[in-house]
Formats: sequence, C-alpha cells, structure tokens
Amino acid sequence: MIQPQGTRLVAGLFCQCRSAETHAGVDPGGGCGPAPVSPQPPQDSRSGSDIPDQACDVCGGPEQEHRLKVLFEILDVNGDGGICVNDLSIGLKKLGVHRTEHELRRMVTAGDKDLDGQLDFQEFVQYLRDHEKKLRLVFKSLDRKNDGRIDSQEIMQSLRDLGIHLTEEQAEEILRSMDKNGTMTIDWDEWRDYHLLHPADNIPEIILHWKHSTILDVGESIVVPDEFTAEEKKTGMWWRHLVAGGGAGAVSRTCTAPLDRLKVLMQVHASKTNSMRIGSGFLQMIREGGVRSLWRGNGINVIKIGPESAIKFMAYEQIKRLIGSNQETLGMTERFVSGSLAGAIAQSSIYPMEVLKTRLALRKTGQYSGILDCAKHILQREGVAAFYKGYVPNMLGIIPYAGIDLAVYETLKNSWLQRFATDSADPGVFVLLACGTTSSTCGQLASYPLALVRTRMQAQASLPAGPQLSMSALFRLIVRTEGPLGLYRGLAPNFMKVVPSVSISYVVYEHLKRSLGVQSR
Repeated sequence: MIQPQGTRLVAGLFCQCRSAETHAGVDPGGGCGPAPVSPQPPQDSRSGSDIPDQACDVCGGPEQEHRLKVLFEILDVNGDGGICVNDLSIGLKKLGVHRTEHELRRMVTAGDKDLDGQLDFQEFVQYLRDHEKKLRLVFKSLDRKNDGRIDSQEIMQSLRDLGIHLTEEQAEEILRSMDKNGTMTIDWDEWRDYHLLHPADNIPEIILHWKHSTILDVGESIVVPDEFTAEEKKTGMWWRHLVAGGGAGAVSRTCTAPLDRLKVLMQVHASKTNSMRIGSGFLQMIREGGVRSLWRGNGINVIKIGPESAIKFMAYEQIKRLIGSNQETLGMTERFVSGSLAGAIAQSSIYPMEVLKTRLALRKTGQYSGILDCAKHILQREGVAAFYKGYVPNMLGIIPYAGIDLAVYETLKNSWLQRFATDSADPGVFVLLACGTTSSTCGQLASYPLALVRTRMQAQASLPAGPQLSMSALFRLIVRTEGPLGLYRGLAPNFMKVVPSVSISYVVYEHLKRSLGVQSR
C-alpha cells in the first residue's frame, strides 16, 4: 500500500525499535534504553531490514535529529524559526495531513512553553516526544493480550471498563481509520503514525482522563464536578454515582464534624488576645454543651449535599452545551469555566443553608431548638438579607479553589505519566487518591482567606455588639490587628480532617457503588 508523503515522514520520525514492548522500559526523562539483546538482529516490521545496534531514537539519535529538523523546516512555512497555527495548517496540508483549526491550536498550546504563540525547534521536539510517550501508554493499556496488536474486542473491552459501550461495527470502524495493511488489527507503528500529529484524539484522551472529585469529599462545597459519559447518562448510572457520592459525603462529614466545628470556632473567635488551640477548643466545646455539641451544625451540612450535587450536575451539563462542547472529556480550561460557573449556580441556590450551618455551629446550648427555629430567628431579627451574608467572598473563593485544584491535579497526573507509567495509563487507587487529596488541599489553601472572611461575615450579627463590616473592611481589620496569619485561623483542624475525610468517603463510596450496581471504573 502506497503511503502519502506525510505518513512516510512521520513514520520515520521516532523509535526504530518497532515494538511497544521495547518501550516498556522508558526512563523518567522520556528516553528508552538500547533494544534488548537477542541472538538475531531485530527486524524492521515493515521493510525487514536490520535495525542498527544503537540506542533507541526516542533518546535522540543523530538520524532522528535530522528527520525532526527536516519536518520542522517543512512545517515552518515562513522560515522564521517558529511554527505558528497558520504554519502548521499549511505545512501539514502539504504532507497530506488535515487537522481542524481547533486541533492545531491545541497542538501549539500544548507545546508552547514560553507562551509566545509558536513552537521553536526545541518545543516542537519535546511536544512530539511527550505526545508519543502518552500514545505508547494508551497503546499498552488497550493491548490486553500483550501481543503488540489491538483488535476490535480489545477496544470494546477497554472502553466498556470506562463506561463507554461500542458496538463491534463501531470498533471496527475505528480500526479501519488507522489500519494501513488491511489486517483489521493495529500495531504500534500504525497507532503512532495515525495519532502523532493529532492532539490526543478521542480514545487516547478518554483513556488518559482520570476522574477524581466524585469519590472525594473534603467537606468543601466548591469542588469542580466530574463529567459523566453518554453511556452513564443513558443508562441512569449517573444518578447512582451521585447517590453513592452523596452517601459517602454524609458519612465522611459526620465522622469529621468535630474538627469542622472547631475550625469554625477558631475562624470566628480566635485572635491574638484570645488564643484557641486544638486541645483547648475541644475542651471548651465539651464543657459548654457536652460531647454531643461537637456535632452542632452537622445536620444541615449533610442535608445540603443532595440539592447542591443535583444542581451542580445539571448546571454543569447545561454550561457544557452552551460553550459548545460535545466531547466525552473536557480540556482543563473548559472544565475550569464550566465547573466554576456550575459551582457558583449551586452555591447561589443553597447559600442560605451555608449561613445556617455557621450559625448552628456557633450556637450556645439552648439557643435554637433546631434548623427551622434557627432560620425563623434569623428571618425575624435580621431579614432575608442575612441569609446571604458572606456571599461575595464565597463566590470569589470558587475561582482560586477550582483553578488551583485542576492545575495541580493535571500537573501531578502528567508528572506520574511521564515518570512512572510504563505498561498502562491506569494509575491505580492510591495514586488517584494521593493526587486528588493533594490538589484539593492546595485549592483549599489558596481560597482559605476568603473562606475565613465569609465565615466571619456570616457570624457577625450573632456576635454581641459586633460591627457589621464589609468584605474589604474585614480583610483590612484582620490584617491590621492579627497580621497576615490571622487570615489562616483554623487551618490546622481543617487540614487534619482531609486525610480521614478522603479515606472514609472513598471506602463508603466503593461500598455504596457495589450496593447500587455501579460498575467499577
């Protein structure tokens, strides 16, 4: 079969080992060592010629360097030493490779480390090497028989494990788009040549996508939701995931409620003159109201999980449609925008419950008989506006939390893929939990000053003779009287509850998933 010029050139760019198995030994730096020694010289699977006894070209052999320079010069249409989107479009068309403008922009953005809008030679080389390694991981993940080839059954099974069901005809259609020799199986060469100059098309993107927020509950209401596949929406599995996540959150929040109440007390009452430490804080709560007082405010904290999750999910799906995304997985920017807006809508809807939670956590023994009594007192004495005290800092806190959570998670994921992934792109439970916990913690740390100001604004009216300050005035007062560290009062108990919260929510989530008949992903 005659290949177009572009395909022939791309096919010669990278590894001449011609074996996905050889690449299992990729080192953390992105290269792979010499091909394994065997009695017979290795054969090129296409030409049958002997491969030179030298280090794999992914490590940067001289022939590969020359091929990359040739390709770079072809794509650098205007010869200015950089490949922009327009250069890439014209150059790839000359090679017989057609990509949409959106795909071209994603390729440039992915490799543009200095953010100048184009790829210089070093950025171009690094992008291709990083992209090839990801493609190799996906190939290994799909090659379940470990025979160096992917067939339709392996594609169907791999995607079925991710909640995406394909018919055999659909799987065969995917194979035909990549199959160059008519065998209806895909070897490493065919897989790489098809995807190398494409920004993680469809299947690779889905395989490399890790979900994380669904199974984690760290007591925060501004986490970005996970998207569900079309199959999960069609079969109704999405609501089972939400129910399992809600149940896990309820158990997790109840188990860590004493730490959460201590955090609220420290945020509102602790100061330079009124030092409140973890041990003395617990003793103070028990002396005032007994052991049961440690769980004050937990009831409303658990109740709000249901409506908030449902509203956030529905808003997230609608916003995805509005921004024109019909992909199974979103890019980080789209996910940040959609998740932040969905979080803002959900928080706006249930925010009065946030105020009630703070007031109930701060109440004295006998002050309120329950949630409804608390709401009635606030409405009668302070009016409807009191239910939205601290609303602005709460909304502003969504931006640093969501942005840093997603950015740190993506960085940790890519670092793991680059350094430790060899046989599969599946990280395993421990890596998922570690990445999710770390990213959520970083997000909390970034948004914590806004969360503290929000809590103080919610509590202002309940404090005797306390001034009713605006957000900016409260920030200035805290910094002036307590210093910058005053914005982090209560951070210790907040972080103390992260690990138990994640551990408990994961165990309960998995148990509820099995009970509800949700397949493991």
